[in-house]
Amino acid sequence: MFFDRERYLYRKPQLVEVICQLRFPTILSISAREPADFQEAIRDNFPQYKRLQERPQPKLSGGPGNFRVEEGQAITNYQFLSADGRWKVNLTNSFVALATPAYTKWEDFAAKLDLVLSQFIPIYRPAYFERVGLRFINVFSRKALDLEGVPFRELFQPGYLGLLGEEDVREESFARSGQDVELAVSGGCRVKLHAGPGMLQRGNQKDNEVKFILDNDVFMNGKLPVEQCAPALQTVHLQADRLFAGAITQRLHEAMEPAPLD
Repeated sequence: MFFDRERYLYRKPQLVEVICQLRFPTILSISAREPADFQEAIRDNFPQYKRLQERPQPKLSGGPGNFRVEEGQAITNYQFLSADGRWKVNLTNSFVALATPAYTKWEDFAAKLDLVLSQFIPIYRPAYFERVGLRFINVFSRKALDLEGVPFRELFQPGYLGLLGEEDVREESFARSGQDVELAVSGGCRVKLHAGPGMLQRGNQKDNEVKFILDNDVFMNGKLPVEQCAPALQTVHLQADRLFAGAITQRLHEAMEPAPLD
C-alpha cells in the first residue's frame, strides 16, 4: 500500500485540490468579531475577503415516537483568497485551513502555509492543535493522459481496486465500485481513503468520462503542541507521498510525465 521512491514533479498532474487543515479548541473571539488583524497580516498574499455563514446538517435525535430534528448552530467562515483566486485560507473558531488546485510541490505549499500560520498563531494563540491533516484529491482522466481504453487494473495497484481489479470481469459492467477505509499508519498518523471510479459534475455540466478518484486524507489527532505543528506536517506529508506512490503503477506514473525534483 505504501512505497518509498524518488519524488517527482508531474507535467500532467491529476490533482484537483490539496487542503491542509489544523483544528484547535474553540476560540470564541474569532467568531465574535471580524478578523481584521489577521487579514492585515496576510493581505499582501490574500487580498480578497469573504464572510460566509454555514449551517451544519440537521441531526435526528430521540427515539421512536419522540424524534427531534436539531438544527446546528451557524458557523462563521472567513475566507481570504489570493488575487487569482487559486489559493484560499479558511478561518473559523475551530480551524484554519489552506487549499489550492494549483499545487506543484510540497515546499511551495509549505511556504504559503508557514506564512499563514506565522500570523495566525501569535494573533489567536491556540492552546494546541487537536488535528493536523493534509488531503490530496486526485481525479485521473485516461483521456487527458492518452490512456483511453486502458483498464484501471493496469493503472492502479490491486489493493485500491477491489473487484474492479479482477481480470474475468469487464470494467464497464460495474454500476458502482469503490472503497472507503480508515486505518492507522506509521508516524502516529491515520488515513481516510476513498478510491474508485466516478463521474464529475461541474456546475450544471456533467462530465461523461469515467475517471478514477483517489482521495486521501492523512492526519494526526491528539493534543499537539503548537511548536510541533511543523514536524507533524512533514510527517503527514511523507505518509501521503508514500501512499500515492504505492497506489499507482509504473504505467500511470510514466503517463503523467514525471520529472525528478532537484
